[in-house]
Amino acid sequence: MLPEVVDAMASAAGCFVDVRELNEKAGQVIAKHTGAEAGLVTSGAAGGMLLSAAACMTGKDPAKIVRLPDTTGMKNEIIMLRTQRVGFDLAFSAAGAKIMDVGTAHGTPLWLVESAINERTAAIAYVVGWGMARHPSLEEMVEIAHAHSLPVIVDAAAMLPPEENLTRFIAAGADLVCFSGGKGLRGPQSTGILCGRKDLVEAAALNGSPNMGIGRGMKVCKEEVVGLIAALEAFVARDHEAEWEEWRKKSQTVVDTLKDIPGLDVTVEKGNREGNLEREGPQAVIRFQKSWQGPPVREIKEMLLRGRPPIYVGHGLLGYADEEINIAPQTLQDGEEKVVAERLRAALTGR
Repeated sequence: MLPEVVDAMASAAGCFVDVRELNEKAGQVIAKHTGAEAGLVTSGAAGGMLLSAAACMTGKDPAKIVRLPDTTGMKNEIIMLRTQRVGFDLAFSAAGAKIMDVGTAHGTPLWLVESAINERTAAIAYVVGWGMARHPSLEEMVEIAHAHSLPVIVDAAAMLPPEENLTRFIAAGADLVCFSGGKGLRGPQSTGILCGRKDLVEAAALNGSPNMGIGRGMKVCKEEVVGLIAALEAFVARDHEAEWEEWRKKSQTVVDTLKDIPGLDVTVEKGNREGNLEREGPQAVIRFQKSWQGPPVREIKEMLLRGRPPIYVGHGLLGYADEEINIAPQTLQDGEEKVVAERLRAALTGR
């Protein structure tokens, strides 16, 4: 977290506030920066996803709100692309929603999405992130959903930066968008942003704390609300070009240290700000050629973890593949990129 975020949280600790009023004021700031009608600070992006599902199923009906997760007789189905089912959608299920995935691992034609819509459909959910399928596009899913008067929920947890993503998904027609308050936003790790249609955000708030809905247990304390808003204001004011240049320099340090090792392809890959959605910012990426004679990726990763300090590296696509190692420079303090590079060289070469 940035120093100004920590300072804001410390200042809030000494104050007594009306939490509903604080949430409302924070929501106004979120709306201003996202281009949405309304906003809400949530307990991470996952908390925002749960409240989004709840809002789409209950609206502002108090009789439905107090029944969740029992959704008997409600519109309770959320349509998702099968290629976007990665586990985080359990947040939707926790609210009582039933996820209806469509398509195959090879793709999803639009007619198949439309054929899944019925009288029980509450919403369509779409995931934007590293390695996620982007066909059909968000815009295509929005068009189908809105033709049937259905809202679209977007999970964009790790899509900040770039800063233009704050407004991108709302501009594309999404009705609710969830961001992480940690990660690139650099706010309190347990916070998130929910923004979107005013009626749905209000319904989400009614399902959450300090009310007695399904989201009561996902309380966000006043210090975290204030910290998240401080982080958002700092994020909007930040020189992102300069920040990304620093990330490139740190990534290049890793590349320069490793590029002469036989059997490796080491590069600095661009981030999603430059049109490549496969990276959350510039990163050093190590790929292993067929000629690689050294230890396997998982063994390298274990060696890095056993050292002091332990080093955590990205491990292939979503952590499941063995074809690469990647380094996220945004998590490093100045100078730590040199430690990572030297330790990687030792693990790769055995010396």
